[in-house]
Amino acid sequence: MRVVIADDAVLFREGLARVLEGAGIEVVAQVGDGEHLLARVRADPPDAVVVDIRMPPTHTREGLDAAQSIRAAHPQVGVLVLSQYVEPHHAMQLLEDGSSGVGYLLKDRVGDVGEVVEAVRRVADGGSVIDPEVVAQLVGRRRARNPIQQLTERERQVLALMAEGRSNQAICERLFLSPKPVEAHTRSIFTRLDLPASPDDHRRVLAVLAFLRA
Repeated sequence: MRVVIADDAVLFREGLARVLEGAGIEVVAQVGDGEHLLARVRADPPDAVVVDIRMPPTHTREGLDAAQSIRAAHPQVGVLVLSQYVEPHHAMQLLEDGSSGVGYLLKDRVGDVGEVVEAVRRVADGGSVIDPEVVAQLVGRRRARNPIQQLTERERQVLALMAEGRSNQAICERLFLSPKPVEAHTRSIFTRLDLPASPDDHRRVLAVLAFLRA
């Protein structure tokens, strides 16, 4: 797997590169701004890019803009966006065109080597990764409005893990449940929220995120 890292903090991106390379992921380039990231991807598209939201020159949303441009021009390239802060509105902008091959994580997660490596691999394979803190805020925001009030506490837990991009098996492991209860909770969630159930994980996540954005 070939990855490009974009972050203006040299020490951070060097550390991230070492983490990824230690897991057998080839870091083909490191850049410090969105312009150089786009040029590098155009010249030789990697399997995935890892990009900070705030980069030069204004340190506002250059990385997010670059990520959206990459998703539009190179849909086969997975995009993992890193943020220093919980910014649900940025996550939703990134997911406007669907959740396939895209992720949004807080930079604090990089300290968990296994989690960040899994996230990079997942977006490169066309999956999705949404930081649990972002999901918690989105789910919490919806609790004050229908129809999420109809969900049980266990269904909210399953929904949150679904929105992170977790498979049913992963949900079983996280919540210490067997497959049948998780399948039942999943069916109930889609019924209560009037969302079409599907055996396809990507479409399932898209449906959940569409609800969270509404």
